[in-house]
Amino acid sequence: MTDQVSSTTTSPNYTQADLGDAFGMSNVHANRVLQDLRADAITHPLAAQVDRWFSALMGRSDLERLSKEELIELVLRLQRPEKTSRTSSKPPSSDRKEQRERSKPGGAKPGHEGYSRLISDMPDEVVEHRPGQCPCCGAALMADLAAETVSLHEQIDLPEVKPLVTQHRRLAVICPSCGTRVVAPVPEAARGTPFGPRLHAVATYLKIFQALSYARLQSALSDLFGLTLSQGGLMNLLRRAQGRFTEGQASAVSSLRQAEVVASDETGVRIEGSNAYHWVFHSAEAVVHHASPTRAASVIREMMEGHRPAVWLSDRYTAQQGHGAAHQTCLAHLARDVAYAVEVSEDPVPWRLQLRLQAVFALAGQVTSLATSTLAAKRRTLERPLADILAAPSSCDLTRALQAKISRARAQLLTFVEHPGLVEVTNNACERALRPAVVQRKVTNGYRAMWAAEGEAAIRTVVDTARLTPGATVFGTVLATVRA
Repeated sequence: MTDQVSSTTTSPNYTQADLGDAFGMSNVHANRVLQDLRADAITHPLAAQVDRWFSALMGRSDLERLSKEELIELVLRLQRPEKTSRTSSKPPSSDRKEQRERSKPGGAKPGHEGYSRLISDMPDEVVEHRPGQCPCCGAALMADLAAETVSLHEQIDLPEVKPLVTQHRRLAVICPSCGTRVVAPVPEAARGTPFGPRLHAVATYLKIFQALSYARLQSALSDLFGLTLSQGGLMNLLRRAQGRFTEGQASAVSSLRQAEVVASDETGVRIEGSNAYHWVFHSAEAVVHHASPTRAASVIREMMEGHRPAVWLSDRYTAQQGHGAAHQTCLAHLARDVAYAVEVSEDPVPWRLQLRLQAVFALAGQVTSLATSTLAAKRRTLERPLADILAAPSSCDLTRALQAKISRARAQLLTFVEHPGLVEVTNNACERALRPAVVQRKVTNGYRAMWAAEGEAAIRTVVDTARLTPGATVFGTVLATVRA
């Protein structure tokens, strides 16, 4: 068991279930341990032996032959807690139940100023309730007596919505002068689809922004509006509506190719039964969604068409590097990695890195209010101790991994200081724009055809770009685009 093992060891034949049974871990925890151990096998001298340790599910005699250092390394790794939404990119819904029970209760916090619904300035109907008799003397109270409003109560409801059907009839008449039968020309309404722009907009809104499947959309239109449409008819309706967004999408892409600061991100999605990707590109003037079968850098090159912005903002994924004159790494990703290392390790280096990151976030919050000389001084103050932290020796594999990550991105940590107010320190804008695509993937399991994915990308591009302007709404933008 103490023989040297090459870093290119073959994959073992044990499973996460075997590891879970042997050490009393959940399958999720066991799977994470296996992935971490294999990923570290190249960089850690003891981790290189882990696959051999578990290849036969070691018994007592095997454990007795391990050195003290090997046993400590093994037990410490098995005792690491699972990653949560606070220490990784996992969604909060994946947190274990006991973690959610320990979380702070929701709702308004003490001292929070309450808000209530505003009374309508223009009600559709006003009903006045006047007293009819004096409770003291029993005298009748006439309707012409002066009155004051004591309180207002509103009742709000939705009217019954029914399809508005307009029937266009072509008529023919006989000319009284010559006896010719004259037929009216074909009306414009008869040349295209029988469905109007508002129905196109409602169907598009429910399908794209409420993630309804064709079957659920068909039921919703029938139950809410009394409309009976086949799923094939709905598909044709949506495809027609998507064509209205092509011009707006081209305009957004044109604006993106002139932007000085561009952020990007992507998420996996299923298209035509295969793995693909939903990309998003974000600037101050445009938000562009794009469906692609690949995650490669070629997607960015084709999207930007030679334009090289002053700053590119993204995570540390290689394909998203090198597309701008300068690069700002998303510090939220680093902060989560550091938080996990602080929680798991007793090494002081992650804690020191966490303090540095907290100082960077504090500087980002006041970057627009500081003078250029002050910003330069604060940047030097942040950079000076970072070299010592990154060079500090450590026996913790998590610390060494963090040091390597931050060392590679060191020149990209404080780019925002050189562009006050123009560059964010996180890629949250892109992640928020991608969240509906993630919901759509979970609800409908992807797209049956590439045209559907590309059409949704065009619609989201137009809507998200419009919402950069205050006051724009999703349905209002969809309806205005379909009507145009």
